[in-house]
Amino acid sequence: QVQLVESGGQLVQAGGSLKLPCEASGGTLYVMAWWREALGKEREFVAAVIWGSGRTYYSDSLKGRFTISRDNAKNTGYLQMNSLKPEDTAVYFCAAAQLQLAILYPRTEGHYNSWGRGTQVTVSS
Repeated sequence: QVQLVESGGQLVQAGGSLKLPCEASGGTLYVMAWWREALGKEREFVAAVIWGSGRTYYSDSLKGRFTISRDNAKNTGYLQMNSLKPEDTAVYFCAAAQLQLAILYPRTEGHYNSWGRGTQVTVSS
């Protein structure tokens, strides 16, 4: 199973930017994704990147402000978040899929078998 370590979460003012790295180790993954969970809400899909091809997928509501990328040499994925809003406040989780099915359905939570512990992002107004 892949081990994932996220970092980079912090308190930021509305309109600011953050970049969250997620370092993977211990196995091969097909897809890396970011999910977030706000207080009292269900976990929601943010973005995913196909590890081999680099193809990306986004939540429709976040596309344009968030960018996911990966550095295969460093085994690290990134989530660049711009124009942050208070409603972006959440714990952000990095997830990895070792199932090839995730390549076809990267927005399905059940396809991810490895999860990081999460990193808190708080956006103040």
